Amino acid sequence: MSVDPYIVLNDGRKMPVIGFGTFAPESVPKSLAEESTKLALDTGYRHIDFAFIYGNEREVGRAIRAKVADGTVKREDLFCTSKLWSTYHTPELVRPALERSLADLQLDYVDLFLIHNPIEFKPGDDPLPVDENGQFIYHNTDIRDTWEAMEKCKDAGLVKSIGVSNFNKRQLELILNNPGLKHKPVCNQVECHVYLNQRKLLEFCRSHSIALVAYSVVGSSRDPQWIDQDTPVLLEDPVLIEMAKKHSRTAAQVAIRYLLQRGIVTLVKSFTPRRIEENFQVMDFELPKEDMKIIEGLNRNLRYDYWRLWTDHPKYPFHDEY
Repeated sequence: MSVDPYIVLNDGRKMPVIGFGTFAPESVPKSLAEESTKLALDTGYRHIDFAFIYGNEREVGRAIRAKVADGTVKREDLFCTSKLWSTYHTPELVRPALERSLADLQLDYVDLFLIHNPIEFKPGDDPLPVDENGQFIYHNTDIRDTWEAMEKCKDAGLVKSIGVSNFNKRQLELILNNPGLKHKPVCNQVECHVYLNQRKLLEFCRSHSIALVAYSVVGSSRDPQWIDQDTPVLLEDPVLIEMAKKHSRTAAQVAIRYLLQRGIVTLVKSFTPRRIEENFQVMDFELPKEDMKIIEGLNRNLRYDYWRLWTDHPKYPFHDEY
């Protein structure tokens, strides 16, 4: 099955199906985000995904501007995604948060702005506020009010499309069923890979013309602060390794191609030049139906990024089945 290099979102805009993710653990120098984004743009990526909480929007912005300046790419050919962090859900903070990101990026607009996750913390400039006992301080804005502020950012031309990330079905329905809804979410960006194939959430999103965008597509960076170190390493799966040999590909390329053939937009990230290039080389081969079925059987509903520190939050999204 051939894969189109773009999908058309429900607002009519096009999104490249392969994106370059810029998240990195604290141990990775911020300068690497700039270097790797430049290399990604040189390689052919035209969809760049970043976020305020990653702490590297200045570096990513520099890379984008450098590659526009040297003629590698035109700004209008890029699809740039940023995200609203969890301390800025109160409606009056949404636009200033977006404007801060735009200033750091030195861009006039982003192509997509997402509510990073449904969990909300105490409003303010401390991204992870805690009390005197070290407990996270939560907050509870109605997510529909946050969404209406997102809609205003779109209407103001600061962002072309708006969506969500890490939302479950119930949380998406809150927005979709809001009587005053003006703009539907164009996408839901979630963890999705061979071990967590998100079949039911994909079906739900499709039924509402919402694109599913996948992160952690070849597993996870395994940051010990967030990831259980006992979880299996996806790219060491013997079935994936065998299939990669059969197709003269890497296990990562097979894992990425599996998602693309299911119509899922795929974000890949690496700071290794060879892998940045390899992960982009997934449009010139095809997994036959029988291979797709075998990979489907590897699903374990295994979530690497399950946010164990926030499971008691009233809006924690992963208690629901999907």
